Amino acid sequence: MHPEILAQEGYAFARVDQAPIQELFPGVRHRPLWTGPNGAHAGVLEMDPGSSWPRRDVHEPGPEEVFVLAGIFHDGARDHPAGTFLHAPAGSWHVPATTSGCTLFLFYPAG
Repeated sequence: MHPEILAQEGYAFARVDQAPIQELFPGVRHRPLWTGPNGAHAGVLEMDPGSSWPRRDVHEPGPEEVFVLAGIFHDGARDHPAGTFLHAPAGSWHVPATTSGCTLFLFYPAG
């Protein structure tokens, strides 16, 4: 065992089931997991079956990294099943939706 790992500056962990729930839109919830000193942040997005973003989701100030953990995510153009990684560069947009429900890991390296 190496308990000193946990004492390293900036080392962090979070459990999804213990993260606060932020309802963004009906059927769309965000669970923040981590925020870095430069504004970078990570979280989990849960979308109920038949839910969608009500407008374009524009990626500003930087890119969005998405990994589909469960279900099928639709970005407004095509379906992405569990196991799919998406990179959306700064300034790009999509319209998140799902017919079956999905869970996404989100990372914003630039805040």
